[in-house]
Amino acid sequence: MFKLEPRPQPSGLWTYASPILALAMTVLIGTLMFAALGKDPIKGLQMFFWLPINSGYALGELLVKATPLLIISLGLAVCFRSNVWNIGAEGQYILGAIFAAGVALLADADSSRWIVLPILLAGMLGGVLWAGLTALLRDRFNANEILVSLMLVYVAVQLLSYMVGGPWKDPMGFNFPQTKNFDAVTRIPRLFDGSRVSIGVLMALVGVGGLWIFLFRTRAGFSLQVGGLAPAAARYAGFSSRRALWSALLISGAAAGLAGALEVAGPIGQLTIYFPAGYGFAAIIVAYVGRLHPVGMVLSAILMSMFYIGGEMAQSRLGLTKSLTGVFQGLLLFSLLACDTLVNYRLKWGK
Repeated sequence: MFKLEPRPQPSGLWTYASPILALAMTVLIGTLMFAALGKDPIKGLQMFFWLPINSGYALGELLVKATPLLIISLGLAVCFRSNVWNIGAEGQYILGAIFAAGVALLADADSSRWIVLPILLAGMLGGVLWAGLTALLRDRFNANEILVSLMLVYVAVQLLSYMVGGPWKDPMGFNFPQTKNFDAVTRIPRLFDGSRVSIGVLMALVGVGGLWIFLFRTRAGFSLQVGGLAPAAARYAGFSSRRALWSALLISGAAAGLAGALEVAGPIGQLTIYFPAGYGFAAIIVAYVGRLHPVGMVLSAILMSMFYIGGEMAQSRLGLTKSLTGVFQGLLLFSLLACDTLVNYRLKWGK
């Protein structure tokens, strides 16, 4: 039988081969799942892996969903590399959307086109404030940032429900919990006519390059990573763990808030109780499938957005529940965790 034998050092090959094997396992299990549900596995897999990329419009929608996932995961990568466990990016994403909507609702048809800039900055401020609460409680009271950031997600959801069902509720919205549609001047500029792809894609790509430079070419990025890998060595080198905590959480909050602002002022065009799509939680999977590397997260964000689109298509065309998206996300995550065992262990045949 096979047994696990520790490797003398982590395998560089399996570090990058593990996500590929995990994706193959996800496809295999997904095929069996479609067959068990009485659906054609080929058609089911087409919904997730072919239809999202088979036309120019489909590619545009893929980028629309990949943009917030990538931006949030870039911020989370800073936290995770610093050994700061921000699990509440969804709440920071929601607060960013609320702050951005507040600025957008103040605008009218006579406002300058530059109103888009304050909207984005307001979104980043909302995310920073919400992440700052987690940093404050961890710094002053040594509260667990995992629990604090996660619980703040539910507070953010309740705040969103109050705002769109109360002060900001659209009086002409047939009693739906939503704001009025934002004026056209507040909309995030689009890259192409007839497509919903906005300049958020360019911001995400700039963020990829900026994060790579920050992590691998600056002293500040180096100090954050040393603090995450070896706190004692970081203290000996004079790096501040407190500064690392605040920097990581505030950068992550700003990224999540920016994603929220781009979403409500971009493809949605209003603030509604239904706008949170779980991007903050899915971005955790994106970050780890991408190995916390900026380039790897680009690929994993595209893959995760394919799961979102595939879940929507499976609901409309195959009559399956939309929660199939979460099933595929979970399959990918657990497959990755299983395959990551091969990074530090090798399979060896033995009695």
